[in-house]
Amino acid sequence: MGGGIYLIQDNDQLVEMTEQAYDSEDQLQEFLETYPNLLAGDDIDRGIPRRWLLISREIATSKEEEMTQEWALSHLFLDQEAIPTLVEVKPTHNTEARQKVVGQMIDYAANAGIYWPLESIIAKFEVNCRENGRDPEQVFEEFLGQDANEEKFWQKVKTNLQAGKIRLVFVAEDIPAELRRIVEFLNEQMDPVEILALEIKQYVSQDGLRTLVPRVIGQTTEAQLKKSSTTRERRRWDEVSFFPEFKTRWGADEASIVVKIHNWAKNQEPLVKIQWGTGDVYGGFAAIVNQPGKKNLELFSIDISGRLEIYSNNYSCQPPFNSDTKWLELRSKFSSIGLALPRNAEEFRTPSLRLSTLEDDSALQQVMDIFHWIIEEFNQG
Repeated sequence: MGGGIYLIQDNDQLVEMTEQAYDSEDQLQEFLETYPNLLAGDDIDRGIPRRWLLISREIATSKEEEMTQEWALSHLFLDQEAIPTLVEVKPTHNTEARQKVVGQMIDYAANAGIYWPLESIIAKFEVNCRENGRDPEQVFEEFLGQDANEEKFWQKVKTNLQAGKIRLVFVAEDIPAELRRIVEFLNEQMDPVEILALEIKQYVSQDGLRTLVPRVIGQTTEAQLKKSSTTRERRRWDEVSFFPEFKTRWGADEASIVVKIHNWAKNQEPLVKIQWGTGDVYGGFAAIVNQPGKKNLELFSIDISGRLEIYSNNYSCQPPFNSDTKWLELRSKFSSIGLALPRNAEEFRTPSLRLSTLEDDSALQQVMDIFHWIIEEFNQG
């Protein structure tokens, strides 16, 4: 097992949460059924976070030519754009098991429209709702709103199935490197199918507190470029365009936070410069430490999705953070604000924070103090 994460309680007591395996594959499936947000819809699409409508758990499939042979998909979800999302929770460390589950998912991608005609999907959704004591119409209204056109939505599901516009998600508590490479390769090559892996680690305290941490795998830059909508505008952001748009998407409270962070970075000039980016989904600005004779260090970036993000490899290759001692110190400081750097500095990771978690002035100040410390250490290093 890997390292732990830490929870600061209201009494300022630090509680260590250590990584713990799930009791069974079934337990992870139950968590996904009860808490669909574990599918990390805000990481899958940061511009328009995905929301999930559960159609059914353990949804059976069968081949037309082999009606006696059946498989059971762990979960079938739909997102708010009516894209079928096929979720498979299976152990993947064994080579034979990994090859089998990948093959089954490709089978689903090729035959989803045959396995699950629209009438079957609607029926399974209604049965699942009633088995859980919910009214299907009420569930649908909670998902898309009272003014949503249910008939139009279901027809869009049918259109997406016919066009092969679906999403395949492999879920496990640990995604091995072999499966990661497979997922990244397939996601780059298959269009319009989106293929991802989702690692959901479980952390438990001695007092029984439980934290589940999802991480999306497979969204390489090449795959994102290939699958980005051709109708989506490639904006060049600046102060004039970014902050009003951010406020429209995320509200005045989060907009005030991003303004404070931006102003802090500007006040660090000339040591820090602001670099604006492009893109309607990931575009925003980055704070760059620019020292003559040194490679630039990106402190953090904030994009229109409402997240502050860091790249572990930006730090691990820079003195003094390329030393074991300073890396552990940096890792500890980031951990205190919810940014989990890998224990191994050679491992690449992009931890991020929702800006909504920094509404408290003391929490925001803690973040700024850490980045100020980083600037000082970088200059000395």
